Parts: sequence; C-alpha cells; structure tokens
Amino acid sequence: MEIRTFTAVLHKEGDLYVAECPEVGTVSQGYTIEEAVANLKEATELYLEEFPIPDASRPLMTTFEAAVYA
Repeated sequence: MEIRTFTAVLHKEGDLYVAECPEVGTVSQGYTIEEAVANLKEATELYLEEFPIPDASRPLMTTFEAAVYA
C-alpha cells in the first residue's frame, strides 16, 4: 500500500458540501466539509482498489474573472 496526496474541490449545494477529486474523478458529499472530505477519501480508496492509476501529477489550479450579467 502506498499513500498519495490528492486534491479535493468542494462547493456547497443546498444543505450539503459536494467534494470532487479531479485526479481520479470520484465525487462524494456530506453535511460538513470534514464529512464530505472523509466520504470522498473513502470513495476514492474504494475506486482505486478496483481501478489503480499510475502516478498522476496534481492539477494546476488558478482563478479567473468573468463578466456576469444579472
């Protein structure tokens, strides 16, 4: 077994936090950030048991501005 670091991207959807791992494509949710990340970790570990992936580089993340018309 090997421990790797993955990215968790979260957003709020109603009462839940949705967490996604962009390196693997797994998604989970929870009522708190901690619960969402814990559920994402479990989902990712279960996925990787069945579908191992080679070493993946971490995604580059940045921000940008866009015009929003209300």
